[in-house]
Amino acid sequence: MMKIMLDAGHGPNTPGKRTPDGKMREFEFNQAVVHQIKEELQECGVIVILSHIGTSDVPLNERTALANKLEVDAFVSIHANAFGYSWNEVSGIETFTYTKPSEDSKILAKLIQDSLSSITKRNNRGVKQANFAVLRDTKMPAVLVECGFMTNKAEASLLQSAFYRRQCANAISSAILSWARKMQDFL
Repeated sequence: MMKIMLDAGHGPNTPGKRTPDGKMREFEFNQAVVHQIKEELQECGVIVILSHIGTSDVPLNERTALANKLEVDAFVSIHANAFGYSWNEVSGIETFTYTKPSEDSKILAKLIQDSLSSITKRNNRGVKQANFAVLRDTKMPAVLVECGFMTNKAEASLLQSAFYRRQCANAISSAILSWARKMQDFL
């Protein structure tokens, strides 16, 4: 049975991770989307483990250590992006893999990126690579998803809406399920 770890990026008290007007902390979006993805995946028989319960900030090394210890099949970290600290026009969806990604990570990232961009109709910024701890220190396929920019007024409004959060959750969960089916074909 497929086992996925979902990570609501950052924590409830992480400083600076908020819209320029202070109306939304990034963690609020991340946590809401993670819980919706969890429900959707569990309905399809996937075992879902959360990297933390969301009541405090949990260090990244504890999140990746837990994923490695539990030998999950994939690690998916959910985020809302920012460009600087004031409102600007930068927008869109992007998905990251580690700088030396496994083939399975590349496949998962592309499926999520394509699904999110298609469903949300937001600017497709593509799949990118980065040396983020949650991608570097995990031993399984891992991706970090940026679902829009908190520093863009239009996307900040979307990130705060229940409808957009549901769209993101639907897109990500359907991509994870597609990836899981592909992986099962190879087993």
